[in-house]
Amino acid sequence: MTALDQYSRLEATGLWHERPDAQRCEVLVSLGKATLIIATPAEVARAHWSLPAIVRLNPGKRPALYAPGEEAEERLEIEDRDMIAAIEKLRAAIDRRRPHPGRLRLWMGVSIAAAMLAAALFWMPGALIRQTVSVLPPAGREVIGQQLLQEIGRLAGPICSPVTGSGALTRLARRIAPEAPSRLAVLPSATPKTMALPGNIIVLNAALMEDHDTPEVVAGFILAETQRRTAQDPMLRLLKDAGLMATLRLLTTGQLDRAALQAHALTLLAQDTPAPTDPSLWPLFDAAGISARPYAAVAGQESRDSLPLAQTSNLRPVISDADWVSLQNICNS
Repeated sequence: MTALDQYSRLEATGLWHERPDAQRCEVLVSLGKATLIIATPAEVARAHWSLPAIVRLNPGKRPALYAPGEEAEERLEIEDRDMIAAIEKLRAAIDRRRPHPGRLRLWMGVSIAAAMLAAALFWMPGALIRQTVSVLPPAGREVIGQQLLQEIGRLAGPICSPVTGSGALTRLARRIAPEAPSRLAVLPSATPKTMALPGNIIVLNAALMEDHDTPEVVAGFILAETQRRTAQDPMLRLLKDAGLMATLRLLTTGQLDRAALQAHALTLLAQDTPAPTDPSLWPLFDAAGISARPYAAVAGQESRDSLPLAQTSNLRPVISDADWVSLQNICNS
């Protein structure tokens, strides 16, 4: 996001409250590559808000009042003019990248009818869905992924995100994939072990931390889910579930019906995490310097001939002991 370059060092103070009626506390606000980072004055992370999902609740007024999503309860008040200007510029830049019905009116009048006819007669629905996935911008994926995560949270219980656990999740994601870390979210144990959502989000079952003594287990499940996400785009799975009409609406308006998100959330929660079958998974452990043995034992793959149980000497700790303790208690705080 080129609009972010001039704000890479921008920080400001603000007032953050977890709910509209909760007590406000002073925080340090800074801009990340794709998130607004909210931390205590001692630089302990309190929250990471996705920039594409942020909404302003009082346009044109000061202090500016922001929320991390349309239905989120968290609030952030900012008085600093430079920080407000930066956030508004980034929100405007993101909005310009999204499809706008007004700009597409002429194309909708002629091309949509032709596209529907082509989909019915020649392309077939699957081809239209793949085309929609290929043209959807990253900002759109992030917004849809966040909306889907909220629907999953409503069905399976609130996302576990105490301050210490959130920081440990961020460090775990960076340890596994330094160049392109996923956004990790943890839900109570009544869910599949892992789920990949659009926008580079991976949802983890809290039992992966609570029931095991070593972080290599959850690291292995993240690697395996990352590989499955590469093999099958979560956005493609979502649109296949949503169907042709929901896909056409997304293609023309940039929006997906909430009913489609709710239905797909139920589908994801009803499935089980498959056991690894692709031998190309195991070299990923070597590349990350993580032992494959703890994950393989839990996943029932320890006897597979393709499992490299004797790894090289490049093994490194996954995370610190303090971070591991935080993750094991992430849903108990």
